[in-house]
Amino acid sequence: MTDAAPETTADRRIRATVTRRFVRYPLIVGLVLLAAAIGWTLAGDDLGFLSFLLMLIGGWSLAFSFVNATMEMRPARNGVVLELGVAAVLTALMIFVIEFGGDDLLEGLPEGARAVIVVLQIAAAPATAWIWLGLLSRITDLFRRRDAKRPAPTPPEWQREDAGDGSRVEFPALDLRMRSLTLGIIGVVVVVGLAGTALLIAFDDAVMSMGPRIAIIVMGVVVGLPVYLLLRAALRRRTLWCTLAFGNDELRIRVGSSRHRIPYSDLQTLVWRTRSDYARVEVEGLGADLSLIVGLAKPAAGRAAELPALPRRVFRRLELAGLTAERSRRDEVVTFRRAR
Repeated sequence: MTDAAPETTADRRIRATVTRRFVRYPLIVGLVLLAAAIGWTLAGDDLGFLSFLLMLIGGWSLAFSFVNATMEMRPARNGVVLELGVAAVLTALMIFVIEFGGDDLLEGLPEGARAVIVVLQIAAAPATAWIWLGLLSRITDLFRRRDAKRPAPTPPEWQREDAGDGSRVEFPALDLRMRSLTLGIIGVVVVVGLAGTALLIAFDDAVMSMGPRIAIIVMGVVVGLPVYLLLRAALRRRTLWCTLAFGNDELRIRVGSSRHRIPYSDLQTLVWRTRSDYARVEVEGLGADLSLIVGLAKPAAGRAAELPALPRRVFRRLELAGLTAERSRRDEVVTFRRAR
């Protein structure tokens, strides 16, 4: 049901049932539990386990009712704004009380008022957490719906060659040898490792206070992620538009402005990997030694950074030319080699 859709009698009946079960009932339960917790606290000298449990469940029940109420608001953005505002205010109040001495602020209040504020303060913790979780759920659902509206990217498609003697495929790729890419990745790992080690040594006190697991995550976000993004952006700037055509008797390749024509009888090696970051085409023969990495190149709009599967016709042509096909376990990589 959208914001603009007319509401039918069945919709109103469902809305009333949802409101009663997921808004009103939790609200009543939360108020009753918090009232019981306040009464228990006022009657006793300290916070017992039962009163503490009543505060936690009561706070969660109120937050549960509030989140469900905001989800029923129309237009939906009003509920999101209200939920975000309440979550921000509750979080700010909790941080203020913790950081700036909440006990000092309560010293001048009567005993009863202090007990009520303590109960509400404890109940606010699960309530705030549940409201933030509700916001996270809304954001996740928003991205899911947006992605669902978009058509899934597809690999490049085979097209009939203009000469009429085969098929061609067009794709963006990096003209880069796998050995160079591997050495570059190793170099980046070394640099990131040295930089991370230097930061760990420089901020030894902070690292010891946060613990090794958190320190590793922070180093990955602060050092590793930016370096990875920079490396990926630098690689994508080298993207070239390529065309590869399998004719009746030859392989025709265009990489940017350079062109290659390799008869099948002179073709020594052909590697065709369809998926993953290492999706690529490797060609060796008649003086050509090409390595076109598709998986790391910037894909065309609506296309995945992949290659389409080779047509059966290509297998027959290459096998008749004396090349032997080798397949990987998942059929993602096909390698044609000439026996030597």
